[in-house]
Amino acid sequence: MATPLTELTGVRHPIVQTGMGWVAGPRLVSAAADAGALGILASATMTTDQLRAAVREVKSRTDAPFGVNLRADASDAAERVRIVIDEGVRVASFALAPSRELIARLKDAGVVVVPSVGARRHAEKVAAWGADAVLVQGGEGGGHTGKVATTVLLPQVVDAVDVPVIAAGGFRDGRGLVAALAYGAAGIAMGTRFLLTSDSTVPDAVKARYLAATVDDIAVTTKVDGLPHRMLRTELVDSLERAGRVTALLRAARHAASFKKLSGMSWTRMVRDGLAMKHGKELTWSQILLAANTPMLLRASMVEGRTDLGVMASGQVAGLIDDLPSCAELVDRIMTEAGAVLRGLPLAE
Repeated sequence: MATPLTELTGVRHPIVQTGMGWVAGPRLVSAAADAGALGILASATMTTDQLRAAVREVKSRTDAPFGVNLRADASDAAERVRIVIDEGVRVASFALAPSRELIARLKDAGVVVVPSVGARRHAEKVAAWGADAVLVQGGEGGGHTGKVATTVLLPQVVDAVDVPVIAAGGFRDGRGLVAALAYGAAGIAMGTRFLLTSDSTVPDAVKARYLAATVDDIAVTTKVDGLPHRMLRTELVDSLERAGRVTALLRAARHAASFKKLSGMSWTRMVRDGLAMKHGKELTWSQILLAANTPMLLRASMVEGRTDLGVMASGQVAGLIDDLPSCAELVDRIMTEAGAVLRGLPLAE
C-alpha cells in the first residue's frame, strides 16, 4: 500500500511504531522495521553513547529504514542530531517542535524530519519551518496527551498543512488504518499496540496488566509530572493522586537524584533542561521537579517489571487488545484487514 508516508520514508507499509522511552529499543525497532513498518528508536532515556550503540545495533539487525526520536529541548540535542546524521538514520522524530535551524540541519543531511504535534497551530508552525511530515496524536493516545480526540484533531491538521500527516491515538488494526486514510492521513502510528507484541522487551507481568485492562482502567492524571499523562490506573497512581504537595515533591526529588545517577547527567544540565522545558510553557518549578518522576517511574515498570512501583503509560486502545503477536504478525494482520475493508469484504472472525 503506497502512500506519501511510504514514499517519504522508504518503508513498505504506512505504519509507524512510536518512540516509547524504555520500550522502543533495538529489538522492537528492528522487528517493526523488518515487518515493513517505520520503527522509531526512543533516545530520551539514553546517554549519547548509548544512543550511538543502539543505532548501530538496529543497523546490524535490519537493512530496513528506521528513525530516532529526539528531544528538541535537550541541552545535548545538537550532539544527538550529529549522531543521527553520522549514522545515516533515515528519520528524525520529535516529541516537541524542533527549531527551524534544527530542521534545516537535518534536512540538509537528507534526514526526514517528523515532529509530533497535538494541535493544528503546532502543525502549521513546523510545516512552515520545513518539516517533511507531522505526526498528530489525539487525546486517546498514551503518555503526555491533549484533550481533543483523534477524529476531531486529525481532519483539522490534514486540512491545515500540505505535508503528509500521520495519525496517532486509538489505532490497533486495519479498520483504523483505513479510517485514518479516509480522513486524509498518510498512515498511522501506534505505541501501545507495538508495546504489546512478543518482540517488545517489556516484562511479561507488565504486559499482563495491560492485557487485563479495560477501557475504563485507563485514565489521565497530572500527578506524575504535573502535565496530563494517560496511563493505566493502578494502586500507585491512586496513591500519587492522594498524596499532598510536599510528599509529591519529596518523591520527585528522590527520583531526580536517581535519574541523575542513571543518566550520568550533572545537576547543571538537569537544571538547564528544566529551563528549556519551562521556556514558552506555563510550568511552575514544582512541575519541573515533578517531571523527574516520569523516566524513573516508567523504568520501574517497563524495565524492572515492578507494577507496584512504576507507572504504565497507555493509550485507551489497550482496553481492546488481548494478544501478543510478533511485529511481523501484527503488521501483516493490519494490512490484510485494511485490504479486506477497502475491498468491502467482511473481516474473518
